[in-house]
Amino acid sequence: MRQTAEPARSGSHSVLFLKALAEEGRTVFTTSEAKRIAVRSGIPEGYVTNLLMIMVRNGWLTRLRRGIYARSGPALGDIQIHSFAIATHLVVPSAISHWSALHHHGLTEQVPRVVTAFTPKKVVTPSMRRGRHANGGKRHAWVIDGVRYEYITVKKENFFGIEEVWVDEFSRVPITDRERTVLEVFISSRMFGGMGEALGIIENHLPSLAVDKLVEYACRYGKISVAKRLGWALEQAGISESVLEPLLKMPATGYHALDPARPRRGACDKRWMIQVNLGRDRDS
Repeated sequence: MRQTAEPARSGSHSVLFLKALAEEGRTVFTTSEAKRIAVRSGIPEGYVTNLLMIMVRNGWLTRLRRGIYARSGPALGDIQIHSFAIATHLVVPSAISHWSALHHHGLTEQVPRVVTAFTPKKVVTPSMRRGRHANGGKRHAWVIDGVRYEYITVKKENFFGIEEVWVDEFSRVPITDRERTVLEVFISSRMFGGMGEALGIIENHLPSLAVDKLVEYACRYGKISVAKRLGWALEQAGISESVLEPLLKMPATGYHALDPARPRRGACDKRWMIQVNLGRDRDS
């Protein structure tokens, strides 16, 4: 009798749980979120762990990593879980950033081959646990269903400039806003192959940026070299001195290369304490 009752109970509870997930628009969730949803649906909290195991076994859910699950198979129909939703649940807190954010905001035509996010948390991926050579020379990442999820660690005080956006009808995720995304290109220019990407964004997308916010973010970030590179680029694009004054006032004790990925040669701009070491293609 007990063997008959258990499948019936798990089946009815699975239906209730899936309905509650759909009502909240959740495709990816944690165990703690599952317990809250289950209690609201009349499912005993103490039964949730077993229920999740049963639903994974039956193909209704996929276990992404310990404590993180996603709806799958018949629970989703033809719907595919957005990769941004997976990324921001694999590591909490985190926000979509760098190349992925650039592409999301329409600031680059390059389609990223990996999903990138930043986090103030130290991330340990399965490849890290396997040893330093387990990743074949690539950045360490989570790999789920063939998709690479890469995380960049930032200081806690630099985890700012984040907004919540709907990336599809089911998934609302944290992502760096346009200005924080652009600032990150100036911060991590080597990751983008040099300053060409940053200067191209300023040249082609300046009207879509809130320059006052971008300047505020650079001051908040507080790194002199980043502030001076950004200020130089914005002034070249025609932004007035009154807007750039906070960046001008930041004290620099020496010259900073405009492009840290290039050799240190070129004219020096004393106003911005920048050595303009661009290639000939940009100088001509």
